[in-house]
Amino acid sequence: MDYVKSQKIIHWLMAIMIMLDLNVAQKFGGDMELWDRLESRADHATAGLIVTFLFILRMILRYRYGAPKLPSTMPKWQIISAKAGHYGLYILMAGLIVTGIFSASVASDPIMIFGSYDLAFFTHNENLFSIVRNVHEFCTNAIIALIIIHILAALYHHFIVKDETTSNMAKFWNSKTQID
Repeated sequence: MDYVKSQKIIHWLMAIMIMLDLNVAQKFGGDMELWDRLESRADHATAGLIVTFLFILRMILRYRYGAPKLPSTMPKWQIISAKAGHYGLYILMAGLIVTGIFSASVASDPIMIFGSYDLAFFTHNENLFSIVRNVHEFCTNAIIALIIIHILAALYHHFIVKDETTSNMAKFWNSKTQID
């Protein structure tokens, strides 16, 4: 079994959007003019909602089509690590989505997505905002760590172990020909 093409496309679109979104979010820590901060927050929120949509599609497709089995030669600790890593990524993505939407909804300044809809629709609560932002930042740092581990594991399987673990998600074509 291999991932279906839609699963691969969504995986790579999410990877690109998450990397872009993390890059935009890194600007928040520095000194910024208010207009730049509002624009960056709008970009971050818009990218986050695109990731949310892709995440929902990804979960539906994962439920419907599953995932390829890991190689039988893979040690048990790697199987456990792979499953924990993937579930960790899913949990952290969901956590980022929930905390991102919630912190945006109680933000003190408007956060316009797609240039027309303000996500800051609840009354601003600085204490609640601060708590949720801290959880959001924790999830951000944790997902960065898991993404790095995920990439290193993919490179390990591709270049050192040379199994099909990485190619299951990387190839958009079927390179095997069936001979009857």
